[in-house]
Amino acid sequence: MAKKIYFTPGPSDIYFTVEEHLKNALKEQIPAISHRSKRFQEIYAEAESNLRTLFGLPNDFHLAFTASATEVWERLIQNCVEKESFHFVNGSFSQRFYEIAGELGRTAKMAKADYGSYTPIGEVAIPASAELISVTQNETSTGVAFPQNEIEQLKAAYPNALIAVDFVSSAPVSNIDFSKIDTAYLSVQKCFGLPAGLGVWFYNDRCLERAKALQSKGQVIGSYHSLLKLHEGGLKKQTPETPNVLFIYLLGKVAGDMLSKGLDRIRIEAEYKATVLYTYFENHPLFAPFVKDAGARSKTVIVAETGQHTAALIDFLKTRGMVVGSGYGPFKDSHIRVANFPTHSKESIELLVDTIDTFKQ
Repeated sequence: MAKKIYFTPGPSDIYFTVEEHLKNALKEQIPAISHRSKRFQEIYAEAESNLRTLFGLPNDFHLAFTASATEVWERLIQNCVEKESFHFVNGSFSQRFYEIAGELGRTAKMAKADYGSYTPIGEVAIPASAELISVTQNETSTGVAFPQNEIEQLKAAYPNALIAVDFVSSAPVSNIDFSKIDTAYLSVQKCFGLPAGLGVWFYNDRCLERAKALQSKGQVIGSYHSLLKLHEGGLKKQTPETPNVLFIYLLGKVAGDMLSKGLDRIRIEAEYKATVLYTYFENHPLFAPFVKDAGARSKTVIVAETGQHTAALIDFLKTRGMVVGSGYGPFKDSHIRVANFPTHSKESIELLVDTIDTFKQ
């Protein structure tokens, strides 16, 4: 069976070094070791160190491993919001975080943009009562990228609120200044090119102090995965429960590989590949980029309007060994989504474009 190239926006193609790391992990029997062992503490420490370096985390930032980024939505609300949160909604995933805040009994308010766009921060009067302001930097459902310079204005404008950033499908290609935010989170099945099943939650001391304050008031902030429990375990290079040891091992190795390659090089390549895709769709007689504002286009999830040709195009590409994502939610039958992650080479993106060019409706 011929090997396919997965351009789906997560899970996606596996990062090219993972196969060798997986072989080594099996040789070392990593999946069998205890999460209370010294060897696991070494694995945790390596992953943490490489991620801290890769993202340039300030000293007051920490990280924890979760089951997914979706889990972080609940943990953030439980641990950091007593009454009210505010959400910039520009697609299905940012909408879902807003809904979860309400389901957990908080007053959730939002600024909702039209599909394919975002709401500029300067156009919104965020209530002073908002304890947390959430921004989805890269909306996987629509391919909208919230401009990073706007995100970084929030902390100065709303100093009493915690600033939370979802960069699930853009980290580490995105270049967030962590000194301008309080918390961020990702899943490993996107740009890190690993199988799904592990999330990473970055948080600073302000988040910890908020969790302690809410707990002291008698608010339930969670049990085994409260922020305080996660942090307590992390100080010992451990987790509160048996984690996915293999994935933490692989993530540490891939983060190290990205450091060796160089983050600047990864970002330059992402920019080039995104330009190839957007330029192609801009000039296609049948298809077009969904996000019209070039300044709001994701570099890592390119969404194209393919209309009535969507199903046929997806099937056509599959026969050529290329798997792209369908549209999300209401756009399932009218969009395709193309992942442009670090594992996707320039050659594979160019091959995809050349192959689409042979598609006959």
